[in-house]
Amino acid sequence: MANSPDWNPGAYERFRDLRLRPGLDLLNAVGQMAAGDVIDLGCGNGQLGPALKARAEGRSIVGVDASPAMLEKARTASCYASLQQADIRDWHPRRAPGLIFSNAALHWVGEHEKLLPRLAQMLAKGGTLAVQMPHQNKAPSHRVWLSLSEEMFPNRIEKMGTPGVMAPQKYDELLAPMGRFRLWETEYYQRLVAEKGSHPVRRYTESTYARPVLNALEADEKAELIRRYEEAMQVAYPVRADGSVLFPFRRLFFTLTV
Repeated sequence: MANSPDWNPGAYERFRDLRLRPGLDLLNAVGQMAAGDVIDLGCGNGQLGPALKARAEGRSIVGVDASPAMLEKARTASCYASLQQADIRDWHPRRAPGLIFSNAALHWVGEHEKLLPRLAQMLAKGGTLAVQMPHQNKAPSHRVWLSLSEEMFPNRIEKMGTPGVMAPQKYDELLAPMGRFRLWETEYYQRLVAEKGSHPVRRYTESTYARPVLNALEADEKAELIRRYEEAMQVAYPVRADGSVLFPFRRLFFTLTV
């Protein structure tokens, strides 16, 4: 969303370890890297910079993100040869990369039928496109944000720019003809710790998936939506005696080597 407020690195980092693990799993699935730069596409606050640097074997690492605040935070990681502020839809590398690595970013970008082949075509010979995206939209944690918003604020939901992914078979049909393609899903059982005065799942989702929803509302509207969302989460994800919640979260992965 071009005019939405910038991302909040502090809010995003509150669940740093839980958000980091899928990215490390994606990186572990990348085989031998081809010659060329390593692109951290949608690098965010740079939390995967150190892991990418450890695997890069001296290759230059380039971080790309649309958020100035996130890039400023990524700069402190001191892992990137350069950082570029750009919309993924328009970005193009300066030279053919050996790896385009995108962790939890491409679900914010539409038209995957055009975007993903375009990214694959940018790769150097033998290069790899590695992608991880949340695949949680049908779960109560995500679905309820949208269903309540549509109920409470009719005809405004389409303007909120919430993320989405295609069906897994669509990615296979689109990308498998282009090279060596692997596709899988993992469901992570995450223990969310107690959050005083709020349901932990609300805290987890409000800084990412629900961000465009909440940004579109006035303060009183936001408060009422959160109240009703938390009521639904108490049923969907019961809070334990210690205040924590066991929160299953599904993620979609694929790698394509051309």
